Amino acid sequence: MRVHRLLGPAFLLAAFGMLAAGFVQAENQPQANTPQGDTYTLKLPAGEPAAAAAQDGTVQFIGTATVLIRYQGLTILTDPNFLHKGDHVHLGYGLTSQRQTNPAIEFDKLPPIDLVILSHMHEDHFDKLVQERLNRNTPIVTTREAGEKLKRLGFQQRFALSEWDKLEVSKGETRLRITSVPGRHGAAGVSVLLPKVMGSVLDFGAQPDTPDYRMYISGDTLVYDDIRTIPQRFPGIDLAMLHLGGTRILGVFKVTMDGKDGVQMMQIVKPKKTIPIHYNDYDVFKSPLAEFAREVKAAGLEDNVVYLAHGDTYTFTPRKR
Repeated sequence: MRVHRLLGPAFLLAAFGMLAAGFVQAENQPQANTPQGDTYTLKLPAGEPAAAAAQDGTVQFIGTATVLIRYQGLTILTDPNFLHKGDHVHLGYGLTSQRQTNPAIEFDKLPPIDLVILSHMHEDHFDKLVQERLNRNTPIVTTREAGEKLKRLGFQQRFALSEWDKLEVSKGETRLRITSVPGRHGAAGVSVLLPKVMGSVLDFGAQPDTPDYRMYISGDTLVYDDIRTIPQRFPGIDLAMLHLGGTRILGVFKVTMDGKDGVQMMQIVKPKKTIPIHYNDYDVFKSPLAEFAREVKAAGLEDNVVYLAHGDTYTFTPRKR
């Protein structure tokens, strides 16, 4: 990581430290009753009947927080990052981070994408290559803060969600509801210096309250009190994809889950299966996958975790009715 000369490490350490200390009390304040949120709609052109009729879905891990989700004719891309080993991303405040891996798929080799889910606007989640080359008409589901930046970049179909807002997606007979759920990129004080972040719950099926398959994507969050509202509103999560890595700003301030946090998240959200992602791709990631694996074993949760190498695919089957 390199720091611009005008924003030295001492200055940033002081800024993060004062904010973190100042928000300790806020961290422990009880939260008000959560609102229901607004509902938006997206109607996509119908696809091939054979794809829509497929019984199983797939999740392919491309690298970082980037996955391809395919289900009944829908193709969803999350947090697109297609830079290569040795490339750098800018993280704000003069900070950069170097990529340590290559994506499993080149950007030009992607299938047609129906929509993108972007947890927040950081370059390791929406890099310069993607900013330049992603079709401007691609629907993007993201935070309100990121939506404003996407507008300036010329993206036309922005679904900027506040917490608990929902997007109802239809493609032919296929239905999907995406709900923005709590996420916070660091402790309360530190997070105010970082982009707003959202988790996402994906409910596949015609009846989203009793979905055929329910998926949770954590986004770059730590575990905090509001996370407990997710399983209260969305019980019976079939699959969770957790952003791990124990990312540390200036090597000090943790802003994504490490291995122990990941297991705590599993114990709170209680998914049937968990796929760890976002753990070894950049030099600001300080918690290797092996740490998560040790914590999983110690907690007796090994049967609940699916480990995917870059490029691997997990196949899921919807619930039987």
